[in-house]
Amino acid sequence: MVGLVLVACSSSSLKPQPAELPANPKLFSVRQAWSLDAGPVNFPLEMRAVGSSVAVANALGVVTMLDARTGEKLWQLALGTPLSAGVGHDGRKAAVITRDNELVVMAAGAELWRQRLTATSYTAPLVAGERVFVLNADRSVSAYDGLTGRRLWNQSRQGEPLILRQSGVLLAVGDTLVVGLSGKLVGMNPMNGSARWEVPLASPRGTNDVERLVDLVGPPARIGNVVCARAFQAAVACVDTVRGALLWTKPANGAVGVQMDESYVFAIEADGTIQAFKRADGEQAWNLQQFRWRQLSAPILAGPSIVVGDDSGFLHFLSRENGAVQNRMSTDGSAIATQPVVAGNTLVAITQRGGVYGFKPE
Repeated sequence: MVGLVLVACSSSSLKPQPAELPANPKLFSVRQAWSLDAGPVNFPLEMRAVGSSVAVANALGVVTMLDARTGEKLWQLALGTPLSAGVGHDGRKAAVITRDNELVVMAAGAELWRQRLTATSYTAPLVAGERVFVLNADRSVSAYDGLTGRRLWNQSRQGEPLILRQSGVLLAVGDTLVVGLSGKLVGMNPMNGSARWEVPLASPRGTNDVERLVDLVGPPARIGNVVCARAFQAAVACVDTVRGALLWTKPANGAVGVQMDESYVFAIEADGTIQAFKRADGEQAWNLQQFRWRQLSAPILAGPSIVVGDDSGFLHFLSRENGAVQNRMSTDGSAIATQPVVAGNTLVAITQRGGVYGFKPE
């Protein structure tokens, strides 16, 4: 049995007081274009945009494919079982993992197949190249035929005794499957799972299993062949996935994924400090402490802004250049459940209560 570590485990009576929100300058106009209720979210949900479509799911196993332009439901399927991870999709097929350790693949509102896994997973499956890839909590990686569900290969390795109950790193870069395994970013051959390269982003430290935990947490950020990711409460680092070479790594004490543009890598510290590292060398460009202890989501790029959600359901639009507050939008008052996504010109966010909101610039 693999041990689990929950990120949010401190007593609420010990949490520092969240920073007061600054005045909303409303430097540009954003409007709420649509909203809907998708049902409560209490598992590691990942939203992914493919074209104008965005897939969401709730804790009870209802999966919904949306048109981000209008909020229209393209299809919806109730699987009848709670979920532990999702939703991966490629615009046609969608995949989730149930608490019963089953990988379920759907298309056009119908279940195509399901397969029993050898371990649970907290990372949304990757649907790519007519295959479905799974990163399990026991640090095994598997590939399945997207049409039939037949398992094509499985690779496993020994890791640290503890893992995080949150999304890890699993993405495709060209013809390489890039996976976070313990504190390493690993490039794998998607045809058979063999390792092409391994890059340590952080090393275990401390005297006990909790202190030595160095799992990589999602979502990662990617531009071209460069992937940047966070090692839990240890570092932010960037890797050249063609050469399998570490570009830079910097100490950082955070627990959610990162985002980047051509100039900066944006990361959230555990205390809510927002940091911008220079993409070229990892040196700090700026940091913002106006949202300390507000339990921020991973950031997302939206137009000229970076956007983060907080535990009160607000979305904060900040300048990429210096972190200056540009605007703020509200949802239903519950925490933003996961990193928002951008589909076309629509920013889509989901709350823990299950409110899904689409925002557009005016």
